[in-house]
Amino acid sequence: MSEHQAKYQIGQIIHHRLFDYTGAVFDVDPVFQGTDEWYQQVARSRPPKTEPWYHVLVNGAVHTTYVAEQNLERCETPERISHPIADQIFSEFDGRRYRLRQRAN
Repeated sequence: MSEHQAKYQIGQIIHHRLFDYTGAVFDVDPVFQGTDEWYQQVARSRPPKTEPWYHVLVNGAVHTTYVAEQNLERCETPERISHPIADQIFSEFDGRRYRLRQRAN
């Protein structure tokens, strides 16, 4: 089990250091949860699997992405993102971060 504390929180607006996009974190895994095949094909910079990985709604796109913490940084000027499922996941944007929509059990 990793002792590393997640640096980013659900609803936070982040910036991807390598691919220069912004997005909103909608889930956090304490360690890599993907397959070895995916990691070999997609994670070319070989980020650590033992640190947090983030599920991100990519601003201005229709897809989501799975990103290692080392490739992210805090967005200095957070803004509302444009993503088709943002309103399904988040209830509001307060100018800094999104609030997660409460789910019924």
